[in-house]
Amino acid sequence: MEEGRFITLEGGEGTGKSTLARGLAEALAARGRAVVTTREPGGAPGADAIRALLVQGDVNKWSATEEALLFAAARLNHLTHTVRPALARGAIVISDRYYDSTRAYQVAAGGLAPSVLDQLNALIEAPAPHLTFILDLDPSSGLSRSRGAEAGEDRFEKKDRGFHARVREEFLAIAAREPKRCAILDASAAKDAVLAQALKTIEARLW
Repeated sequence: MEEGRFITLEGGEGTGKSTLARGLAEALAARGRAVVTTREPGGAPGADAIRALLVQGDVNKWSATEEALLFAAARLNHLTHTVRPALARGAIVISDRYYDSTRAYQVAAGGLAPSVLDQLNALIEAPAPHLTFILDLDPSSGLSRSRGAEAGEDRFEKKDRGFHARVREEFLAIAAREPKRCAILDASAAKDAVLAQALKTIEARLW
């Protein structure tokens, strides 16, 4: 059986990652592809339990190092129980966030040493995605979107503007460093236009 494809969606708050994930899943399923949509932190029972620790509570509840350790534990659970089994059976896995978010939030914006994340990724043998979409949007617009959502604010949305600016800069830097893996999408565009561009990129790069 052909190995599946691992697609990750990255970006700051309110950039439309979950909307794009749903749109991609529907479009790819309509083309006869087996699709699994998931998210980080979460995507498996153990990882979902850790998610509650990470996104709820005071903004200063955890240090960047503590967050990275929790994310790594959740990521290993997610990979073990959701991502790897789906890829093994040939599915397309679409994940709303993955380790690039840790690099943007905990490393670039939070001050964690990059080597720590590298070591954690090596420890859990985190596979590189086949394709990563970076949804780019001005942080002020993104925060306005996310804070108006029904789910309400989480710890990361409460971080200051400088933090979110550093997150955006790092996502763009990741895309610049790894252009073969990453593609930038203009998240200020209409959702149908974003979806169309993402589908076009998938067709060009993965098949």
